[in-house]
Amino acid sequence: MIRGTLIAESLRTDRALDGVPLTVGKIARVGPLGDIGRGQPPVWTFVEFTADETRADELAASLAEAIDPVGGWYCDFRTEADTFVVFADHIFRYPRGDADGRRRAASHAEQVGVPAGQIDWPE
Repeated sequence: MIRGTLIAESLRTDRALDGVPLTVGKIARVGPLGDIGRGQPPVWTFVEFTADETRADELAASLAEAIDPVGGWYCDFRTEADTFVVFADHIFRYPRGDADGRRRAASHAEQVGVPAGQIDWPE
């Protein structure tokens, strides 16, 4: 089973996230959270989801096309074995708990402008 959280505001306005059925467990609006200086809105909509684990690669590819490259956005999700951290046009997949894999994803997050306090995905 895939488990993850998507911030709705991270999606591009000219693309849709489709192709992989998601089951939404919870939707919550929270704020203020965003870094306005980096182009993020102050209030975010968190969408907690699950999906079929066999669709993990397909979901990652769809997210990589749908996430806005401006604003320092990513989406993270996990399968039983792996952690996925997906940015606009870039996917990191590493075994859960793998420090080197996390370090590579975190380094990329910094390079694309994710504020340090937001580089906080669970394993």
